[in-house]
Amino acid sequence: MDQTDKLQQLRKGLLEVVILKLISKRKLYVADMLTRLASTEFQTQEGTLYPLLSRLRREELLDYEWVESESGPPRKYYSLTSKGRKEMQRLEGYLKDIISSINSL
Repeated sequence: MDQTDKLQQLRKGLLEVVILKLISKRKLYVADMLTRLASTEFQTQEGTLYPLLSRLRREELLDYEWVESESGPPRKYYSLTSKGRKEMQRLEGYLKDIISSINSL
């Protein structure tokens, strides 16, 4: 496995935390998420995002609602459930612990 593959695996694993964090701030639809991620290390595509969102919904970490749009079809806006907020806080705490452990080595 080359260095690029290793970094892609790490990034993919962290994407769940990033998505939960984004949605925790306000309800978002997929185009909003992709725009927010576009200028970061977590830039991704719909083909990656939709399966992740579906899994998070099955795990009851997020929900969605359809909202009418003035510029086209209704949009699906995602928001965190209370279980999702707890999971996001747990994952953020775990990441802080990991970073702290790495820095102390």
